[in-house]
Amino acid sequence: SEILLFLIGLYLISTFCNFVQGWMMAGVSQKVSYNLRTSMSEKINKLPFAYFDKQSHGEVLSRFSNDVDTIQQTLSQSLSQLLSSIVQLFGFLIMMLTISWQMTLMALIVIPLSLILVTTVVKHSQKYFARQQASLGNVNGHIEEMYSGHMVMKAFNGEEKSIAQFETFNDELYNSAWKSQFLSGLMQPISMFVGNLGYVGVCILGGYLAMNGIIEIGDITAFIQYVRSFNQPIAQLAQTMNVMQSTAAAAERVFEFLAEEEEVAETKTPQPIAAPDGKSLIDGMVTFENVHFGYTPDKIIINDFSMYINAGKRVAIVGPTGAGKTTIVKLLMRFYELNSGTIYVDGCDIRQFSRSDLRSLFGMVLQDAWLFNGTIMENLRYGRLDATDEEVMAAADAAYVDHFIRTLDHGYDTMIDEESSNISQGQKQLLTIARAFLADPKILILDEATSSVDTRTEVLIQKGMEKLMENRTCFVIAHRLSTIRDADLILVMKDGDIVEVGDHQELMAKNGFYTQLYNSQFEES
Repeated sequence: SEILLFLIGLYLISTFCNFVQGWMMAGVSQKVSYNLRTSMSEKINKLPFAYFDKQSHGEVLSRFSNDVDTIQQTLSQSLSQLLSSIVQLFGFLIMMLTISWQMTLMALIVIPLSLILVTTVVKHSQKYFARQQASLGNVNGHIEEMYSGHMVMKAFNGEEKSIAQFETFNDELYNSAWKSQFLSGLMQPISMFVGNLGYVGVCILGGYLAMNGIIEIGDITAFIQYVRSFNQPIAQLAQTMNVMQSTAAAAERVFEFLAEEEEVAETKTPQPIAAPDGKSLIDGMVTFENVHFGYTPDKIIINDFSMYINAGKRVAIVGPTGAGKTTIVKLLMRFYELNSGTIYVDGCDIRQFSRSDLRSLFGMVLQDAWLFNGTIMENLRYGRLDATDEEVMAAADAAYVDHFIRTLDHGYDTMIDEESSNISQGQKQLLTIARAFLADPKILILDEATSSVDTRTEVLIQKGMEKLMENRTCFVIAHRLSTIRDADLILVMKDGDIVEVGDHQELMAKNGFYTQLYNSQFEES
């Protein structure tokens, strides 16, 4: 009865320990994946724009989802099994030593052989696991790209090309996945085979020792049971190796992302943009001094750009596609670092401001109108998060979009989906212009802001922008030259250089490159 009670006690302790182990590992795995995603989320905000120029969205998302999920599942499942196997190994080893050190030595002799074979397999299979995770990122990247551009792909009959591209990525994933799983799957049978060799050696040695009266027959039987049990956690360790390899490849990708080069560090003593009473210290004077820039160091696209722009002036930047017009704006907001030269705002190097302060000075309306999944009210309030409903509506009214919003079924509470497919491109552009009104910036940037609206709406927007541009420095990038005739200064760009400067009348009188551009738009009419 004492033995029975002792066994029941052992089983209860074992069950309790398993429960505690499961609870701890679940907590640890979730905490680790939470911390990894938090670190990656913080990292993504510190990465330069150049990183995203090289990576597809799906590839980055795959690191957040698939790779972190792989690590989390391993920690919650395989790691607990790994720890149990290691504890069992030591426990069985101690029990085996209490019976016979000679037979224990025989059982352990084969372990190095098993390790050599397993290490050889791991060395060959690990590269396939790395390829598997990379291929998975490519597959996800392609699917995400095709989904977001589904309408364009359909419009140009790109289905066959898309499927062919997918099959290429899918074949790469298949080839790396089956090779990695097959090679890793060899580890368990190898371990079992080597374990059985040790089992045979123990039987032979046990028979010899029993014949010489060194140990009893019962000890051999018990020892053989322990050898069987000793080989089981070794086999389990081999089985978890393929999961661990997949995790190692996923972790490598996650830590590779976390180790990416970040933006240039912020200045330690940032220049303030507002006085303690909240009054702005910035007028909006902008100076470019000998600016050189290229998206890659070997290909400079802005060459020795210099310009002084007084506060409150309206500056138009014109030129053919690829002349560097939008790049100037990206540099002004410090989305990219200059190769050389300096940009000043109110005589202060923009690198002396914190990035958030610098960008708060600007209001932007881009060619690609960006709206997120949410209500129209939420999208407009993105311009200034502490704005009241009345202020949001006033901004919408100033942008001549209030009437359109009120004609919708739910007005300002109308939901916009991620692709903004339930409103037109022109309406979407009007909403982003209203968002710029709400931001009330010191410097305004309009990059082809009216490119997606009809002529009548464009006239309305021009009226609204007259109000918006008052007492603000404005940069207007436009292809339709009729929209910028009233600009105080027109910068004509060609191949990264300013080739002409002046107002509309002066530039037309020069009869140069601007005149050619202007006339080419009206030749037909």
